[in-house]
Amino acid sequence: MSEPAIVTVDLADLDSGEPALALRAASAIRQGFGVYGLVYLKNHGVDPALLDRLYDAFTAFTARPEAEKRKLCRADLWFQRGWTPPNTEQAVVSSAQPDFKECYFAAPLPSHTEMKLQYPQIHADNIWPEGDGELREPCLEVGRQLHRAGQRLLVGAALALRLASDELSSRAEGGPHVFRLLRYLPLRPEQVGTKIVWGEEHTDFNLLTLLPGGQFRDPEGRRCPPPDDASGLFLRTRPSAEHPTGVKVRGVAPPGCIVAQVGQAFEILTGGAFLATPHVITAPSTPGYTRLSAAHFVHLHSHQMLFPLPAFRTERAIVDYSPPVLAGTYALKTLVDIKLAPPEAVDRLGYRHYDRLSSLRHSEKRGREIG
Repeated sequence: MSEPAIVTVDLADLDSGEPALALRAASAIRQGFGVYGLVYLKNHGVDPALLDRLYDAFTAFTARPEAEKRKLCRADLWFQRGWTPPNTEQAVVSSAQPDFKECYFAAPLPSHTEMKLQYPQIHADNIWPEGDGELREPCLEVGRQLHRAGQRLLVGAALALRLASDELSSRAEGGPHVFRLLRYLPLRPEQVGTKIVWGEEHTDFNLLTLLPGGQFRDPEGRRCPPPDDASGLFLRTRPSAEHPTGVKVRGVAPPGCIVAQVGQAFEILTGGAFLATPHVITAPSTPGYTRLSAAHFVHLHSHQMLFPLPAFRTERAIVDYSPPVLAGTYALKTLVDIKLAPPEAVDRLGYRHYDRLSSLRHSEKRGREIG
């Protein structure tokens, strides 16, 4: 089976002001997102030295005692800020085995006060380890760099789809964008070959995901190549006549590039013209190795409607992606599905003041009894 040639998009072409260069980049986006669900990005503006510094700082944080990390574990925020312990998140389509990883979530951009009131978990303030400036600054800056790359890519995607240049980027303004650090944990010898997974195959529920590249660390903590050919990030391309289940592609971008992939929200907006990218993180067959990675999730504004845009609203797309739903509601439901939010969080989707009528009727009954 031949491996597909994933296209590379030069963001400098989009910024050049030259129509021919911009159209070349737009054509690459259309092919990459339409056929494979992902593209490689160059001239993205992410500082590799800063990313290395961030991974070192995150490694130092994860080495802290669990009791110390637990103070930053916020189940009440559905783990959307601070530390997420291992075996917490679970893919929707899985063997009921949680992911063997620990994470740290932070928002690189501030949220509007009203959004914090309406969606307090996904628009929460950041939390940080006490007295640790080594993690905070590079975390926020790498997140901002990735977000700027995502905004530039959305302008190019609009051009590729023959939409107004700000049609997509404007819908993401003020969204609950979040940056995530991940450390996939070392397997003990007896765990190798078991059902333990670093990250079960899944699709992201947001608009666009930016992946700056991961690092393997050997049992002594030194940066190293993948310990075997089967471990690391793999992405599944769109099914085709030649490859009816898609093709698994190793998620390693060319030197100097990062990966950008389509999320479920982007698929919905385009009526399936762009396809959400299934991806999996497989553990090595050698014990003792870890993998560090990062991802920035660009989201729609929580008030944006998730439904195919008019240009993609065919009868098939309407059937496939109905009913329309607010992006904030979609996020809430998905976080329940992947075991980060509790099932009762779904109760927030309905009218929540029935107890008021119950209280009034109870008071009325007591009044009659007293009278």
